[in-house]
Amino acid sequence: MPVYEYCCIECGPFEAIKSMSLCNDPCNCPHCGASAPRVMLTAPNVSFVSSSLRKGHTINERSADSPKKTSTHGPGCGCCSGGNRRNSKTLHRPDGSKSFPSKRPWMISH
Repeated sequence: MPVYEYCCIECGPFEAIKSMSLCNDPCNCPHCGASAPRVMLTAPNVSFVSSSLRKGHTINERSADSPKKTSTHGPGCGCCSGGNRRNSKTLHRPDGSKSFPSKRPWMISH
């Protein structure tokens, strides 16, 4: 059922759960019992969403703009990605030059 907002002249705003067919009818104030008209102070709410579904929506919304980052290293890191690091086929020499022994030997590395 939807949650609607009402504003009592004496007590101020309050919320009430009512069926959609009664949304335009005034509601009695829970404090003083006076008839209060419906007002739109915030966006409408729906109270039938389960807590697990609400949690799922919250997680999904968070990941849309700021995904959870578990590691500071890049993909394929041997220390934190489960050890599935592939061996590099690049040969690094002490002078800083590189070569690719298993690749095409006629290609020049840069």
